[in-house]
Amino acid sequence: MQTINRLEDLRKAVDALKIGGKTIAFVPTMGALHEGHLTLVREARARADHVVASIFVNPRQFGPTEDLDAYPRRMAADAALLEAEGVAVLWAPTVDQMYPRGYATNISVSGVSDVACGASRPGHFDGVATVVCKLFNQVRPDVALFGEKDWQQLAVIRRMARDLDLTQPYADDIIGVETVREASGLAMSSRNQYLTAQERDQAAQMSAAMRRAIAAIEGGAELEQSLDTMKAEILAAGFTSVDYGDLRDADTLETLFEWGGRKARLLVAARIGAARLIDNMSVG
Repeated sequence: MQTINRLEDLRKAVDALKIGGKTIAFVPTMGALHEGHLTLVREARARADHVVASIFVNPRQFGPTEDLDAYPRRMAADAALLEAEGVAVLWAPTVDQMYPRGYATNISVSGVSDVACGASRPGHFDGVATVVCKLFNQVRPDVALFGEKDWQQLAVIRRMARDLDLTQPYADDIIGVETVREASGLAMSSRNQYLTAQERDQAAQMSAAMRRAIAAIEGGAELEQSLDTMKAEILAAGFTSVDYGDLRDADTLETLFEWGGRKARLLVAARIGAARLIDNMSVG
């Protein structure tokens, strides 16, 4: 596996990988890799001739009071995991490589960026859309893979790719991979490292409460009451606050006030200890 830090070297490496019409699948990450990331890499290997992964902790998607400095960084260990999974190239740019002196461009995706995490983290999805667009232009993959755990991020990236007519990858080649969970049901996340053993046990109750809410909604229960019950159960489990717990259209993220059998996702964000955890599940 090549580990590359300069854009000019990345372009040469990508050109070499593409010789003979070979295809590239891309897995962008912020590092602190876990089984969820490695599942993306394995799926990427099944979809293309070569896999390129990136590790870049993007400062533009962190707010001024968020955990940029504390975000876990373990480049050597992460690189070893990626090499063991058969990744061809690890793109690990510096901040100066990604945002050189004088950088002045921002991508903002209206609508899907404005709700849920976008409402409580202003500017977050601008940072996501901007860095992912740059990564796509740098790597020029045939297909890119993202975890469904951050469903809103996936919706933003797909919308950005469609609106900007991106061709590598096409919007339809941005693939969501099902959330990988611990045995307890807790969605795997790099931020789970912030949890104590007790908090990890408590945090697993969020997914259980979500499943009960979905069963109620699909069974015909009143939507608002089902969501209120879910939030109360999450707080009773030991979470200190619930930022949101909404049923939304799976594509547009429009708030739904009744289910009606349409394609929907239940999205939740809640805080426990030092961590803000997000999760989502399909309804219907």
